[in-house]
Amino acid sequence: MRIAGTTVLLTGATGGIGQTLARAFAAKGANLLLTGRREEVLRPLAERLGGRGIVADLAERSDVERLVEEAADARIVIANAALPSSGPVLDYRPEELDRALDVNLRAPILLSRLMAPRMVEAGSGHLVMIGSLSGRTASPGAALYNAAKFGLRGFALGLRQDLHGTGVGVSLVQPGFVGDAGMFADAGTSLPTGVRTISSRRVAAATIRAIERNRAEVNVAPLELRLGSAIGGLFPSIAERAQRGAGAGETSRQLADGQREKR
Repeated sequence: MRIAGTTVLLTGATGGIGQTLARAFAAKGANLLLTGRREEVLRPLAERLGGRGIVADLAERSDVERLVEEAADARIVIANAALPSSGPVLDYRPEELDRALDVNLRAPILLSRLMAPRMVEAGSGHLVMIGSLSGRTASPGAALYNAAKFGLRGFALGLRQDLHGTGVGVSLVQPGFVGDAGMFADAGTSLPTGVRTISSRRVAAATIRAIERNRAEVNVAPLELRLGSAIGGLFPSIAERAQRGAGAGETSRQLADGQREKR
């Protein structure tokens, strides 16, 4: 699909990866509709990039519905917003479970359900889900995050088949560890020795490529992580042992601690 001149709705625009996505799509000539909760970040970003900012909390169904009405002319939707949700599930209160699943899974599903009919009617459009390699292989201290990303992967790939032949594409972009933005950078978490990261610019480039080429799934990570996630998805017991040996549990604890401090 052609991006230049097309209206793009980007959720989670105020986060580090979201801001990189916004700049990349502005450079491609998109008409930007940016949304996020932090108005003090959203408004200046939208102004700099010549777009429009729409403040919304995706944990609130009414905000999602309002967003759809305000972004009715968008023909590309990038569901990038996500809440960090690391740490043992037993540490989460029920309302925290609900909020994490609402933002990370229900909101992209509802947004797609409400935006897709207009795209189908127009015979053109593209929906992008920004997932994670955590949607392919589970890891310690990430059960809640895994649940949302596994679900997002299933939804995106299933919806893609449902919309085949309508002119509306669906893509799933799954980054590995992002070094300069996102939850690991925000929490100041150090990764195990030898684990390579990618940049948020690579995530943005992969997202653009997914839209322009109508790719079903794009995994953005060094080769060893892409292979590891594929093997882990097929053989979870092997992945479990390998992660324990690599110190994944300690990394998860650091990440959860860093996220807890920022709540």
